[in-house]
Amino acid sequence: MGGISEIIQSPTFAKQKKKLKKSQINKLDEAVKTIMARPDIGDIKKGDLQGIRVYKYKAGTDLVLLAYEIDGSTLYLYSFGSHQNFYRELSKYLHH
Repeated sequence: MGGISEIIQSPTFAKQKKKLKKSQINKLDEAVKTIMARPDIGDIKKGDLQGIRVYKYKAGTDLVLLAYEIDGSTLYLYSFGSHQNFYRELSKYLHH
């Protein structure tokens, strides 16, 4: 893999990020940097989320799931959040 040269945030991702506190944004940015360094680090999903990867990281005591996809040298950031309803909301967003 030639590395990531472009990052595209979904409107959902950007909206969610705006609501975060500074410390949470820093953790999210760290997670994105980790993904950029090792794009295959997330778990590959099956079924209707095929091709999507989910990377899990800690923000304080919370476990946060970050959904992304790699297409060539582009990193698409779809959504992030706690486990509750995460996959259902992600599936709903991707299939509209």
